[in-house]
Amino acid sequence: MSNRLLSPFLCLLTMCNNLTMAYKMNSPFNKQKLSKKAAADKAARDKAYMMGPYKAKKAENQRKRRAALKKGVDLTGKDYDHTKGKFVSVKANRGNYGKGTRK
Repeated sequence: MSNRLLSPFLCLLTMCNNLTMAYKMNSPFNKQKLSKKAAADKAARDKAYMMGPYKAKKAENQRKRRAALKKGVDLTGKDYDHTKGKFVSVKANRGNYGKGTRK
């Protein structure tokens, strides 16, 4: 067979291969190549973290944001800062304002 006839087939095969690889790499456990036990332990830790204080902060952020939007406040490019208790720019709401997070 000539290369002209094989070319569309090879192209299709390569595309399918790339899609399959992309699909396989989307799982967070595949990226780290964890064993089944380690993946289960990580899933349990991640769930516990997401159900902890992080979730309360997220809920508080949603309440404040919805209330502010109802009042007509423009929140474009702003996040709620839990330490200051007000909305600040996304750029400013990082790294504990230069002090870092370590003690």
